[in-house]
Amino acid sequence: MADIVYIDQEDGKKRVMNNGKLYAKLLGKFKDETRLEPVFAALEAGNYEEAQGLAHTLKGLTANLSIKDMNEKIVELEAQIKAKSIDSRIMEAVKASFAATLPEIEKVIAENA
Repeated sequence: MADIVYIDQEDGKKRVMNNGKLYAKLLGKFKDETRLEPVFAALEAGNYEEAQGLAHTLKGLTANLSIKDMNEKIVELEAQIKAKSIDSRIMEAVKASFAATLPEIEKVIAENA
């Protein structure tokens, strides 16, 4: 089984002209400011439009920061929101990926401080 790539640091740094400090700063901001609860609250309230917008924003953030595993799961979640057919397993997968990504972000920040 292949190792899960939570963060592709090499790709992420390329997106900011190989500036490791800037990349670490952006990851720190993502870690400090990103919340999943609004997406799930919108879904629970049946507000698919809001949930889709929030998921789309997360998809962009995770793609731009090369947060690979979470991005894959958010892409699937957004597709399910668009179809208005949410499988609770994808929500759990997003939560689990986010939780697993946070310590990886800390490592990248420490390496680029």
